[in-house]
Parts: sequence; structure tokens; C-alpha cells
Amino acid sequence: MSRSSRYSDLTWPEVREAAGRGAIIGIPIGATEQHGPHLPLSTDYLIPEAMAFEVAKKLDFLVAPPITYGNRSRPLAGGGEGFPGTISLSATAFMKHLEDVIFAFAKSGFRKIVLMNWHYENSNFIYEAAYVARERSGAKDLRIMVCEATFSGISDEVVEMMFGDEFPGWDVEHAAVMETSVMLHLRPDLVLMDRAVDDAAKRHPSYDVVPPPADFVTDSGSLWKATPATTEKGAAAWANIVDRITESIAFELGEDRPTAPGF
Repeated sequence: MSRSSRYSDLTWPEVREAAGRGAIIGIPIGATEQHGPHLPLSTDYLIPEAMAFEVAKKLDFLVAPPITYGNRSRPLAGGGEGFPGTISLSATAFMKHLEDVIFAFAKSGFRKIVLMNWHYENSNFIYEAAYVARERSGAKDLRIMVCEATFSGISDEVVEMMFGDEFPGWDVEHAAVMETSVMLHLRPDLVLMDRAVDDAAKRHPSYDVVPPPADFVTDSGSLWKATPATTEKGAAAWANIVDRITESIAFELGEDRPTAPGF
């Protein structure tokens, strides 16, 4: 194991040794995006970075510097681009940036890479970057685990604890009860609960329109209820998420493969 799980803390000889022994690299992927009036712009990359450090407590796992800019925010999933503070990349720029990062880790000798995303709009573009980077590397033994929705495997019991009988679906879980609860658990110093609001778009269809109609966008940037969030809900959700992702990584990339976790 390395003296630090933070990749950027290591020297180049330590990186060479880690790659040589088969250490796993985790790349947290998020966005710099508005999260309502109560959560920080860094929410989408702080959460997967914290998740990666939890995984590193149990596996031979190094945490790469996070990808802090994501694909453009969509009104029905992230509130949209109209809020001050959101800094987004086009899909092509995002994919190329991530492709180059993955390729660089492969060039340094790593053969096990986990992409840990928390920003919904990055989905599919991450897979494409992984696919292209692997082909470009020419490394036949390179394995890349693509986790584009790390929260979607939360157990029914935890979902019921957080939402009761009001679960609105994950598509509106932006700056709402789950993300707010997780941030209360991880970084309460960054959460302004006295500013949290319950909100919803007047329309939330199953399609998008460009440019988005005004009634697709909430006033606050939160897409559902944030006020029911609690530290206790966040702790329960966090433990469930971390356990499932750790088991999944161990199954796919670990040396001793346990029973498939079904993540």
C-alpha cells in the first residue's frame, strides 16, 4: 500500500511502484454547478472524491485529482446553465479531457482504473472517453470500470428512510433531500440549511427542449425538496453507497473476487 491514498501526494518512483504492484486508480468526476441557494458549487466533485477515499480505506486504491468541470447542466436534471456559478464544458471538450487523463494513467503503467461520477449530465460521455482511451493506449490488459450513477444502487430501505412515500425519482434529485443529506454528513460546514428550499419545475416532461421553456427551470435551482434533509439520512445513504461501490470495485478489479454485489 502507498503511504498516502492521494495520488498527487506521491513521488514519481512511488507512482511507478504502485502501478507495478497493480494498484487501482480512482478518478472522481463531477462538475462545478449551482446546487440551490444552500449547497456549494463543488458538491458534484466533493462527493465522489470523498467516496474514493472511503474505498481507499479497504482496497489498494489511489485517488486521482478530481475532474471538476462537467458537461453542460440541463434544466430538468441540474437546473440549467442560467444560474451564476455554473461552469460547464461542451461534451466534446469534456470527453477529450477525460480521455487524455485516462490515457496518461495508462501510460504511467496503471491497468485498473475506476471512473466515479456524480454529475448526471456526464453520463455516456464518460463511457465514450473510457472506450477511446483504452483503444488509444493499446494496452490489452487495461480494465476501466465506468460508474456513471454511483447513487442509483441505494437500497429500498434507505430510499424509504429518506423519502418516505414521496420518492420523486432520481431525475429530480438535484440539491434536494439526498444530496443535501449527504453533504450534511460529509461537509456540514458548507451547507446553509437556513437557505434550503423546497422547489419543483412547473413542468417536468420526459424530453428536453432547446432553448428550455421557462417552466422547465426552478427559481431556486433545487429540483425538489431540500428541507427534509438530515445528517442521519445522509449517514445512512452514504454507508449504503460506499459499501456497494467498494464491493463492486473489489469484484471487478480486486485480486480476491467476492460474490457479485449486483451494483
